Order: sequence, then C-alpha cells, then structure tokens
Amino acid sequence: MIKIIKNPIKKPELLKIAGEEFGDVVKTAVDIKKEIAAVGGELHADEEVLLMEKEGSKREHIWGVNIYPKKPADEMIEFDSMINLKPSFGNRSRDIEDAAVKEKIKQIIKKLVVE
Repeated sequence: MIKIIKNPIKKPELLKIAGEEFGDVVKTAVDIKKEIAAVGGELHADEEVLLMEKEGSKREHIWGVNIYPKKPADEMIEFDSMINLKPSFGNRSRDIEDAAVKEKIKQIIKKLVVE
C-alpha cells in the first residue's frame, strides 16, 4: 500500500514497508517542490500518479528513487527510475542528470527519514 509521507518517519517503519514489497528496498517518488514523498508502491509510476491525484503534484517535480533503509545515509538513495525519463524537462535517462535536483532529493529524504 502506498503511503504519502509529509512528516518524518523512522527507519524501522521504512524497513517494514520495504519488507512488504521488495525486502530491502522501498520505491519512492519525491515531489521536490512540495517536499513530500510517496513510498511503498510496486512501481514508481503508481506513486507518481498518487502524488498528482491526491496532492496536486506536477510531473516535472516528481522524481523516482529507491531507498535502501539498511544502508548508511550516504549510500541509502539510488537514483534510478523509469519516471525520471523526462526529455521534455531535460532529463533523458533513468538517472537524475541535474546535480541540484539530486541534492534537493537527498535533503528531502534526510528530512523525512529519521533514525
């Protein structure tokens, strides 16, 4: 079940969400404008749609990442998702090519996922 995160959650809760789907990873869609995230979906695209429908998020502000809660903070985020393919917004790969966007996502995840 997808959960929208607006307030900090603890790593154990994220680990529980990971266990419900993929074991050690939580697919996450992050809205860098609203500084919220959707977690726990089978696909980043499902989380992206939920953010757009429930929170009014815009596609150009939503980026897909994978969070590995058991890894150290500096290795916890993997920037790889099909929803990151946004040629009309200047991103032509599954990775996030803009370093500023990556940094913004790191800061949002750091704020939302706490020990």
